[in-house]
Amino acid sequence: MSPAEYELVRKKVIILFGVAGAGKTTIGQLLAEDLGWQFYDGDDFHPPANVEKMKQGIPLTDEDRAPWLDALRLLVLTLAQRGEPAIVTSSALKRAYREHILGDTENASFVYLRGDYELIRERLEDRRMHFMKPDLLDSQFQALEEPEDSLVVDIRQNPKAIVSYIKESLRLS
Repeated sequence: MSPAEYELVRKKVIILFGVAGAGKTTIGQLLAEDLGWQFYDGDDFHPPANVEKMKQGIPLTDEDRAPWLDALRLLVLTLAQRGEPAIVTSSALKRAYREHILGDTENASFVYLRGDYELIRERLEDRRMHFMKPDLLDSQFQALEEPEDSLVVDIRQNPKAIVSYIKESLRLS
């Protein structure tokens, strides 16, 4: 790897996004481990009130999401400014959310983990010990604004293939 390529990779923050059950955490952890980067799960940045609402099956409003989006924005901007490569996950369903998280940094990019409703529903129903309930999936798909300017990844592939595709597409290998 040339010094210029190393510099590009060194300052990169990749934000994996998609609806609940798209595999953000699984793919994010695998990708971060493969690259030797830090991993940050966006769910860990939700205020306790948001987690409680989701546990009760209550969809979050834009107002509910505001402090969470602010926390993710601060994380991404801090990582980018420090030149710390990292994988961050977030549902980031709306374009405005993604723009807010990104702020003015040019050292971060989004990767959209796309899956159809049936596959995602099946995954959520199989998932245990998570606050996000399958009943909230409808609200996630209703809020989702698919990106026009992000790498899009089909989640029907196995996780290792997805990681390889992301690395190849973003020239991280």
